[in-house]
Amino acid sequence: MGYTIAVAGKGGTGKTSLTGLLIDYLVKKGEKPILAVDADANSNLNEVLGEEIEFTIGEIREEVSKRENTGNSFPGGMTKAQYLKYRLNGALIEGRGYDLIVMGRSEGQGCYCYVNGMLREQIDSLSDSYKYLVIDNEAGMEHLSRKTTKHIDTLLLVSDSSKRGIQAVGRINQLVKELGLSVQNIHLIVNRVANGELKEDTKQEIEKQGLSLLGVVPLDQQVYEYDAQGIPLVNLPEDSISKTALRNILSKIQF
Repeated sequence: MGYTIAVAGKGGTGKTSLTGLLIDYLVKKGEKPILAVDADANSNLNEVLGEEIEFTIGEIREEVSKRENTGNSFPGGMTKAQYLKYRLNGALIEGRGYDLIVMGRSEGQGCYCYVNGMLREQIDSLSDSYKYLVIDNEAGMEHLSRKTTKHIDTLLLVSDSSKRGIQAVGRINQLVKELGLSVQNIHLIVNRVANGELKEDTKQEIEKQGLSLLGVVPLDQQVYEYDAQGIPLVNLPEDSISKTALRNILSKIQF
């Protein structure tokens, strides 16, 4: 398996934006191929990267479940396992230097244990072919709690500079321990910081939560402008505030 990077944090902190810029950073460093997994139910990593998606893993789960519940057979005489593998392979979006899988959400009821198991096997088999596996997670670490990947080399926790934001990633940090996840390194990135300077109260809360601060990304007006116009954030100028700050931060990690 390649080097696994997971990114987590509560909604509204710019977590997915930083994940997209992280992927862009690795591609431009020549650290490819990369498998990117959008594991946030509010899927929009593809928008940050400028990619169109046809269907999500959640939609595949729903389709397979409906076929079973209605007694419909799988096309071409395929078994359920064969059909799942076929559909999961088709869910890969080919980007520039990376491939992307979007998990999406499951709308129906019932147990998806079998499909989740197949998904875990698929990610394990796929990741062997990639140098990096980058996973954008939701705050509840839903997919990691299902052990959709065996080991995480680096977990990046993303927060804004508010006390509540720091407390939220502190809870995620604690959740990782409670779930018994195999994580080698955990770092905090504080995003959208006014003037790029943390207040003392924020620094104290970071220390209180026992978090390791990797760096700070200043508030970047260009990010808001690009988002408002629907322009992929990976197209930000290389000397933009966000890209420059993130490059400096990521250079501290021994990938």
